[in-house]
Amino acid sequence: MQSMKAALVETNDGPFRLTEIARPTVNSGEVLVRIHASGVNPLDTKIRAGAAAHARHPLPAVLGLDLAGVVEAVAADVTTFHPGDEVYGMTGGVGGIQGTLAEFASVDASLLAIKPANLTMREAAALPLVTITAWEGLVDRAKVQPGQTLLVQGGAGGVGHVAVQIGVAFGATVFATDSAAKADFIRSMGATPVDYASESIEGYVGRLTDGAGFDLVYDTGGSAVLDASFQAVKRFGHVVSCLGWGTHALAPLSFKAGTYSGVFTLAPLLNGIGRAHHGEILKAAAALVEAGKLVPHLDPQVFSFDTVAEAYAAITDRTAAGKIVVSIVEA
Repeated sequence: MQSMKAALVETNDGPFRLTEIARPTVNSGEVLVRIHASGVNPLDTKIRAGAAAHARHPLPAVLGLDLAGVVEAVAADVTTFHPGDEVYGMTGGVGGIQGTLAEFASVDASLLAIKPANLTMREAAALPLVTITAWEGLVDRAKVQPGQTLLVQGGAGGVGHVAVQIGVAFGATVFATDSAAKADFIRSMGATPVDYASESIEGYVGRLTDGAGFDLVYDTGGSAVLDASFQAVKRFGHVVSCLGWGTHALAPLSFKAGTYSGVFTLAPLLNGIGRAHHGEILKAAAALVEAGKLVPHLDPQVFSFDTVAEAYAAITDRTAAGKIVVSIVEA
């Protein structure tokens, strides 16, 4: 039996132990990927801590939701990929499916897409979870259209900065809330920044929409930010959230005859339903990337197998300045 190097977590919030485990073999419908880079998301840190009830991953386990790498082998019934293809996807790290902090993963081929040709492996590994989450909210649920006004709550964050770029690419007029320090970054993506700390909801809705509200609001913050989104949307508008938890008053939305939808990006990994759509989203996103309309925002720090713990700490300590990626194969 062949083995591979992997970073194993054995207890909630426990250390990463670099060890040798069995290299997976491909089953029907699967592709064996030699992983070059593993994206790290805030959700990964919550899974490690056992703090995500909706995203259980029995321990001991290999964490990591996102990957970019090279196809090593394919099952006999897989015709969409071939050895040597460069691919990316959100492929595991939840629900007992092996994650991406390993040298290899055998994954459902429908979850993958060909990596954008103009991105490095590190850049590509930063995209899957946040891109699928943003796309499902804006394109699948909200049906974003040219000429609409779109407010992205937390527009400089992981999901937020992708949502901003998708909105711009689809022809919407995009506004994005975040701290004043992120204003230039938001402008660089083609959106108008809103400093949530210095201006009230009523203030920026009045200033930017003459009090009418925004056609679409994408909430990436949850809690009070979702409540603010109900206030910021226009009559007959639509609010979408990827963090729609807690208790919320729906009256502000109902009085406007507005609608709401939620995004649960992990569902296809957990229940096996709709996995092919994830691959389709990443294929469409790759076209945006190659057209220069979607650019991942990476933290400049480079992490490796030996510094996986530091990569996770950069997120939990809030010192990351962009998406965190662990290099499994050194560039």
